[in-house]
Parts: sequence; C-alpha cells; structure tokens
Amino acid sequence: MKLIKPFSIGIIALSSLAYACGGGSQESTETASNSSAAPAQETKVSLEDKYKDDPIFVTGSLKAKEAGCTACHMLERKVVGPSYADVAEKYENTPENVSMLADHVINGNVGNWGEIQMPSHPHLERSDVEDMIKYVLLLKR
Repeated sequence: MKLIKPFSIGIIALSSLAYACGGGSQESTETASNSSAAPAQETKVSLEDKYKDDPIFVTGSLKAKEAGCTACHMLERKVVGPSYADVAEKYENTPENVSMLADHVINGNVGNWGEIQMPSHPHLERSDVEDMIKYVLLLKR
C-alpha cells in the first residue's frame, strides 16, 4: 500500500509533464508540420549555390578574390561598392558592357554608384578583368 501511492503520484506527474509539453494535442502537431512545410517551398538559393558549378563563376570568383575585389564588394550585399548582384541587375551581359566595365576597373571610375570612387587597377591584366566582369554579370538574382 505504501508503494502504490508514490507510484501513482509519479505516473500522474509524468502524464501532466507530457501533456504540458505538447503530448496531448493533435492540433499543435498538425500546425507545426504545416508551418514547417511552407518555408521549405520558399527557401531562396544563394547566388553562390546557384552558380557554383559554372566555369565562369569558378574562374571569375577565384580571380576576383586574388585581385582583392572582396575588400569592397560582396555577392549579394553592398559593402563599400555595390554588390555583384546589383551590378548584374543594372548591366546586361554584352561584349560592350564587359568592355566598359573592364575599363572602369582598370582606369577607375566615380559617379555610377554614388560618390565613392572605384580606384584604378592598372596592374591587372585586361583578360583577367574581363573574366571577373563576366563572372559578376552572371550573378543575376
């Protein structure tokens, strides 16, 4: 008899705890499963994941990092200069735009993205700069 009373209290306590933690309601389980399914459909793929297997992305990304472009530019966020995605949104990937933007990188430029000057990079090879520009213009959202 002395053993049955503590055992019963323990069972009641565990049942109450399980119910309080959501064990007694089917509605909360269904709501949780429905709400977890919605974000899976709306997940955005980063530009890096979207283009990671593209050879233009691979070579351009490597050259941009080696040239130090990441000190002022990021893929999807403005730092000092515009993000690569913003540049890709503004300019179509045409030979004329690649040439013009390569000139801006090599000779420097100011005014297209505000008053902060893009410094000149005369030490970079034009072919490398054009590869970097093609990489940047690839990054459409």
